[in-house]
Amino acid sequence: MSTSRVWKKQERRVASSGQKSTTHFGFKTVAEEEKQSLVRGVFDSVASKYDVMNDVMSGGLHRIWKRFAVDQLQLRAGEKVLDLASGTGDLIRLMNPLVGDSGVVVHTDINMAMLAEGRNRLLDEGVLTPTTQCNAEALPFADKSFDAVTIAFGLRNVTHKEKALAEMHRVLRVGGRALVLEFSQPNSLLKAPYDWYSFNVLPRMGARIAGDPESYRYLAESIRMHPKQQALKAMFEAVGFSRVDFHNLTGGIVAVHRGYRLN
Repeated sequence: MSTSRVWKKQERRVASSGQKSTTHFGFKTVAEEEKQSLVRGVFDSVASKYDVMNDVMSGGLHRIWKRFAVDQLQLRAGEKVLDLASGTGDLIRLMNPLVGDSGVVVHTDINMAMLAEGRNRLLDEGVLTPTTQCNAEALPFADKSFDAVTIAFGLRNVTHKEKALAEMHRVLRVGGRALVLEFSQPNSLLKAPYDWYSFNVLPRMGARIAGDPESYRYLAESIRMHPKQQALKAMFEAVGFSRVDFHNLTGGIVAVHRGYRLN
């Protein structure tokens, strides 16, 4: 079934259910319990073309953004890192050499298609790391287990972002740091051309390269529904993070948020 047909089917179910607990799926309003399956449908559809589309959509800039983000962690040999929404493993490729043989970077994703794609690519490149399917809102790891927790371009797809941030805080050791790399609010000079590109060019690229314009229309919409820089900083602080800061990249199109667990 196409992504578009899945969305329409889910929307009819929400309309007829009378449920009060809703959330955003792009610009659409859906029942909270429906969002996870809708997001899964998007990433099931795009998994095999995900890396190609990232390079085409960003002109390769996503690789620079990820390198900058990892640099902010200042990882050391022997550290234990949890990467959420790992997808095809770009951050893991960067972080694994930094923690060395005495450390570990755990590869996770809620979506099995993306997890399998990433695991296979990492194995093909000789990168051996634990792989776990899990939900960022309910992590299957003990308190104070990791020195760092990361999530790149995944938080905006989480239904309850505050729960995911609280879980990131819970599994961090005292002194550990959390990092979120995500699309955000561009400056006033870039906003108009960026909106035009997102809603006119991206869906056409998605149709031509991935055969799925609807999924890339959703991705563009989900960026607009994600908390802006200051709002996300406040969410970090609300769940207990300290020394929270953020760096705007490419005029604010992307932002890197970082916070520390200090108690």
